[in-house]
Amino acid sequence: MFEFTIRRAVADDSKRLTRLVRSSRAYRGDYAAMVEGYQVGGPYIEHHPVFVAVDDGDGGRVLGFYALLVDEAELDLAFVVDAAQGLGIGRLLMEHMTEQARAAGLDSVRVVAHPPAEEFYLRTGAVRTGTVPPTGRIHWERPELRYDVA
Repeated sequence: MFEFTIRRAVADDSKRLTRLVRSSRAYRGDYAAMVEGYQVGGPYIEHHPVFVAVDDGDGGRVLGFYALLVDEAELDLAFVVDAAQGLGIGRLLMEHMTEQARAAGLDSVRVVAHPPAEEFYLRTGAVRTGTVPPTGRIHWERPELRYDVA
């Protein structure tokens, strides 16, 4: 079992977070276009509340992270490394995210989910509100969900 801490991300985490996004098993095959060339840049991390779960026993290895866009009241990114999925890290990150959203004065947080992740969001308290039609490189509908945090 991993012992981990959730901390605010810093610009120096950019490469590790980018690597986590690009290497995610959930984005293989048809979904690869979504993360091809994607970068979690230092300015993005500094501008938005981005929090990482780091392994306390493995030199601070990043186990997962999320990014909350406060101005848009939207969860922009949420990832857990493949080897740590199913251990409760994602659930704790979503609990942390809802606490941060509440502290920022938000009533709810919108999520446009990667289709395979919809069940995770539902299990962690989100409700489905609809779908988002295909756009750009994304050729499939995506579930739209909401966390009520007020």
